[in-house]
Amino acid sequence: MDQPEIDHDAPTPVYRQIAALIIADIERNALAADRKIPSESALTQRFGVARETARNAVRYLREEGWVYTVPQRGTYVAARGSSEPRPAEVHRRDGA
Repeated sequence: MDQPEIDHDAPTPVYRQIAALIIADIERNALAADRKIPSESALTQRFGVARETARNAVRYLREEGWVYTVPQRGTYVAARGSSEPRPAEVHRRDGA
């Protein structure tokens, strides 16, 4: 598998470029609802970026509703079209 092209000189931040590539995977069903997305560590290797950059990409995806995180389990693709928060999202929003 070829490494996706990340443009470090582009005006779009690198974490947003990574998020856009993951969103593209979700939209073409390469990552299905309720399936785990690659870990931060895997994203750093796949895109050749720092862990903080990968973390920011996942945070952005979560804030935009593309993924949800289950503590101690991982981050999963959110079902599209559902306005109901998942239990893990409620858990995270409460700060618990």
